[in-house]
Amino acid sequence: MSDLDLLASFLEIYRRGSLTAAAAALGVSQPAVSGQLARLEEQMGTVLFERSRRGAVPTARAHDLARRVTAPLDQLRGALAQDADGQAHRGTVRLGAAGELTASRLIPALAPLAGGGLHLDITLGLAEDLLTALADGELDLVVSSVRPSAGRRGLAAVPFVDEEFVLVATPTTARSVDQDWLAEDPLAALAHLPIVAYSRELPIVRRYWRSEFGHRPPNPVSVIVPDLRAVLAAVVAGAGISVLPRYLADPALAAGSLELLHHTQIQPLNTLYLVTRSGPTPAPVVLVQRQLHRQAETWGPL
Repeated sequence: MSDLDLLASFLEIYRRGSLTAAAAALGVSQPAVSGQLARLEEQMGTVLFERSRRGAVPTARAHDLARRVTAPLDQLRGALAQDADGQAHRGTVRLGAAGELTASRLIPALAPLAGGGLHLDITLGLAEDLLTALADGELDLVVSSVRPSAGRRGLAAVPFVDEEFVLVATPTTARSVDQDWLAEDPLAALAHLPIVAYSRELPIVRRYWRSEFGHRPPNPVSVIVPDLRAVLAAVVAGAGISVLPRYLADPALAAGSLELLHHTQIQPLNTLYLVTRSGPTPAPVVLVQRQLHRQAETWGPL
């Protein structure tokens, strides 16, 4: 058995969350998949999955390996699928993703495929809603900001690209913060500034505050709007401060209408995943996955 076969088996386990599901997808026995995994772990000198009641739980090394091998393996599969089925470019892919990412990255990346005959039917929404639609058979592929939980059986996820988050404010607001106080106690130094948020739960802002400052944000909330492009517009207009993906904030930072309010040595990241249903992946979906992975290699962290 080749190393490619071992990696293919590893990727099926990673995507499907169990050896049994991976074996079914590969059309082999569960002991065969278990043996392939054991051989790969022996070659790498590390454990890739922790076995539990929830199935096969990836270790940090498994996440790293999946990042490195997913795109090349999917490209090989896509090439074979295209050769075997000339309809790949003329099929339909029902894609779900966040509106901001779709407009700024996904549409430009996939436009060449659409121009070549592939039909894209795109649904915009929140990750959990889109994953539910995927599990119900209403979508074929979701770009998700959360990895599907172990309780969502029948979904397979692989890392796609990382979002990098930045805390931003207008130059006037940034100059109003005492820099010495900010360096000594950022939680207190920023507490008086109102926050512009994506939702009432403050998911992005709360994650940044917990990661960087160790607490939930005590700040008042000035605006809640469920579109990060509108959040950006509100911050630029002076309604408050917020945490945004760098790919959205960069144009305003470059133009000088926004400034970084807080600097970190390691910028907070959130991994986006490409999620499909378990089972054989249709050739048009493989084609879209391959195109997105290829484009993501040129983006770096978003």
